[in-house]
Amino acid sequence: MLHPGDAIPARRRLLYIVLLGALTALGPFTIDLYLPAFPVLEADFDTTAAAIQLTLTGTMIGFALGQLIVGPLSDKIGRRGPLLVVTAVHVVASTAAALAPSLELLSVARVLMGAGAAAGGVVAAAVIRDLFGGKRLVVMLSRMALVSGVAPVLAPLVGSALLLVMPWRGIFVVLAVYGAVMLVSAILFIPETLPPARRSETGSTTVWQRYRSVFSDRVFVGVLIIGGMTFSGLFSYLSSSSFLFQESYGFDAQQYGVLFAINSLGIVLGVQSASRLAARFGPQWVMAFSTASLVIAGTGIIVADQLGLGLWGTMIPLFLFITSCGFTFPCVQVLALDRHGKAAGTAQSIIGATNFGVAGLITPVVGWISAGSDITATTMASVMVGCAVIAVISLWAIVRPRTVARLTP
Repeated sequence: MLHPGDAIPARRRLLYIVLLGALTALGPFTIDLYLPAFPVLEADFDTTAAAIQLTLTGTMIGFALGQLIVGPLSDKIGRRGPLLVVTAVHVVASTAAALAPSLELLSVARVLMGAGAAAGGVVAAAVIRDLFGGKRLVVMLSRMALVSGVAPVLAPLVGSALLLVMPWRGIFVVLAVYGAVMLVSAILFIPETLPPARRSETGSTTVWQRYRSVFSDRVFVGVLIIGGMTFSGLFSYLSSSSFLFQESYGFDAQQYGVLFAINSLGIVLGVQSASRLAARFGPQWVMAFSTASLVIAGTGIIVADQLGLGLWGTMIPLFLFITSCGFTFPCVQVLALDRHGKAAGTAQSIIGATNFGVAGLITPVVGWISAGSDITATTMASVMVGCAVIAVISLWAIVRPRTVARLTP
């Protein structure tokens, strides 16, 4: 046995995949569930689309800061404690969001919700890395991503369905219940996977040492930029799509939810395909394909919109862009975590914080570009293409695929 997880029975591995995937999915659900309600929030608070987008930005910034705290802490004191405390914060913040009387208080609650949802993704990935490595790590991360990948598919459908039977505040009550279920499940079924000896290993006993170990790795820095830019491109779509399809193309909340779910299937398709290809050819070469596809698909959206090709001219290249994101995300995780098993929590927290923090700063650009007019496919895709170009440059200038070693068995 090369790794502790090799001795775990298949049924127990399945339990870990489901629970850890559901914990990871808490983040996407926290972000995506209320997207169909954006126009309703805009009308209810009598504000602008850009102001509503800032609540999404606040969520992502909270998510980023939460991961920077939880990751190093989980490497120092263990996985369970930070997971339980921060998930409890999510439950309280979701309840506060449901009761918020103003947009300002809702924004504060959303920041705390993001911070509270942070533990799931960080600790889940760290637990998997504690137990597995090499090609088995690729398989376990991709299977966990299949569970968590259902979240962006279901979230808008569930959110739009909830709007039929309850006001937008009910969405946050549902998120509070989801967080409570995850908290109880973590208490009952997720063990501590970080041995005491690992918490005091030479060279990784302080937060500074862990950060230095990962940031001194050129490949890690390169994939960090790729992940952040890919995530920012995706969230430019997430923050704009509700306004684009409901206001420009005339969709109602339920039609938008179906469209969003179809697009999100591209992420699932990309993630599962990437796991097989990465194990065979190497994650760096999968990213060579996927980052180039991001540029091509994003450019296709702009060209189609300028030619007046309408809804289908936007939807087809948009689906290809989202699928390419699915190919990229697991490769970023594998290259980062496989190289830094001793600081898995720190490495994952940096990835997550960069993804959400950079995306939180970049996504409002779409609203600013469109200030005074409706959001169009061109303004949305312009930001997506810019992010994709930076990802391509980072891959070939910093990561340099030919210098990356093959994965171990």
